[in-house]
Amino acid sequence: MAALVELEGVHKHYDIRGVQTRAVDGVDLVIEDGEFAALAGPSGSGKTTLLNLIGALDIPDSGSVRIDGVELGSLSASERAELRLQQLGFVFQAYNLIPVLTARENVEFVMELQRVPTAERAARALALLEDVGLGGLGDKRPLEMSGGQQQRVAVARAIASHPRVVLADEPTANLDSTTAGQLLDLMEQLNRERRVTFLFSTHDPLVMERARRNVRLHDGKISQDETKPE
Repeated sequence: MAALVELEGVHKHYDIRGVQTRAVDGVDLVIEDGEFAALAGPSGSGKTTLLNLIGALDIPDSGSVRIDGVELGSLSASERAELRLQQLGFVFQAYNLIPVLTARENVEFVMELQRVPTAERAARALALLEDVGLGGLGDKRPLEMSGGQQQRVAVARAIASHPRVVLADEPTANLDSTTAGQLLDLMEQLNRERRVTFLFSTHDPLVMERARRNVRLHDGKISQDETKPE
């Protein structure tokens, strides 16, 4: 496998009421193409900050973050936005669906930004909803769907743009264990069958159990990096 995400000596500090907090403290990390990996740790360990740095939603104070060889620190804000659009998919804890749009329209949204033709994006959105087990629900709006269904729409939206990696921030946090297991089944299937790379931030034992690699964080540092045998 080839290196897809590379971090070298990454630091990120925040000033909270005059107190310096080291959210990420000298992290070196490589995520390879096709991995199904988790950044694990309790609240305050730095996992969400690290995911935001990888997702080009923030920039480090020092160190290097590269996606497919592209150094994020060398990009302008508009170039980072374009990289997010073309290379990255996002799944959020709170789903972040657009409430006035239907499930199909939510999945189409990123493709519309990519200027995919109308007929093509509609067909792809319906096919993706079928793939994630929501066939026939394309005209439902988010508030007409369960939490698990909304998160499946979010997964379909995340992969609609054919991203190099999907970044999932606590994707099971608002789901019961059964629904969370079904969501992870879906993500594993996408990983194995479509070679979609997944990187989670999580403190959910179920996600850590299912991830094939767990990178554990403590106080902004990597405390353990374990890959399970195939």
